[in-house]
Amino acid sequence: MLRRELLLAGLGAVASPSMAAAAAASAAWPSRPIKLIVPFPGGSSPDIVARALADPLSKALNQTVIIDNRPGAGGNIGTAAAAFAPPDGSTFLFTIQGPLVTAPLLNLRLPYEQQRDLLPVSLVASSPNVLVVDPKLGASDLAAFVRVAKQAKGGLNYGSVGLGSAAHLAMESFKSRAGIALSHVPYAGFAQVVQAILNGEVQAAFMVPGLAMPQVRAGRLKALGVSSLGRVAALAELPTLAEQGFAGFEAISWQAVLAPAKTPAAIVEKLAAALQTIIRSDEFRNRLLTHYFSAIGSSPEGLAQQMRSDRQHWGQIIKAIGLKPE
Repeated sequence: MLRRELLLAGLGAVASPSMAAAAAASAAWPSRPIKLIVPFPGGSSPDIVARALADPLSKALNQTVIIDNRPGAGGNIGTAAAAFAPPDGSTFLFTIQGPLVTAPLLNLRLPYEQQRDLLPVSLVASSPNVLVVDPKLGASDLAAFVRVAKQAKGGLNYGSVGLGSAAHLAMESFKSRAGIALSHVPYAGFAQVVQAILNGEVQAAFMVPGLAMPQVRAGRLKALGVSSLGRVAALAELPTLAEQGFAGFEAISWQAVLAPAKTPAAIVEKLAAALQTIIRSDEFRNRLLTHYFSAIGSSPEGLAQQMRSDRQHWGQIIKAIGLKPE
């Protein structure tokens, strides 16, 4: 017993300097500006939410927060940049679920692996998607759009923000259930998708309401429904796809903060705590609501569980509709 106690005491003595150093590093963090890498262009939905977050986060941590847009390859370029950044608490990732959850199910050549290279910190926001189409199609509702798509010679095209994005998989799931032919055209961001519809390059897309509804209200896009199971209070005039014959159809987009693997746990915990305080504030929640986002928040484990659940959910859908990894 005495030998065991001495051994444990010795281990404690050895560990103490390391633990003290870790505690000191956490207490000093952040000692320099923090970079949030957003793997999509300016004006995209994650960019909007990240910029809404930057100012209150800067105040909470008493440090400058810089938004670094790194678009390309459906978010995979910026995600890789964050994954392989030094794990010193100066760089974090702010992204949607596509590069983390669904892109790895469809892209076998990704340079990063979420579970190996990125640590979950917190969920931040969520939103349903709106199915929008080119008004020139003359489709007044979802049923009419399905008829137009079935009659279109050569089929129609739809846009998304990349392979494995929520917008991509939502449309693949929808077209499979509707029995229509729609060809996928990926773009760097939703602003480019909107422009592609206006230019006639594509005829439809799922996109977040904050980007879709200004175009809808200006008459440039036609909204046919939302991808949540229930109607959205701020969009009460829009029926769900579920109530238009697609029972159980749901495609929710969420946004989150992650850290490079090996970032000290104390730093991750300190950032997560700061994020929860911000996300619970009425000011932040109301700011997101103006863009049709809901502030949701989570613990690091809550985000990890969300990613595990989504991998299973979308993995089953990908298998059911026959999408093959590239």
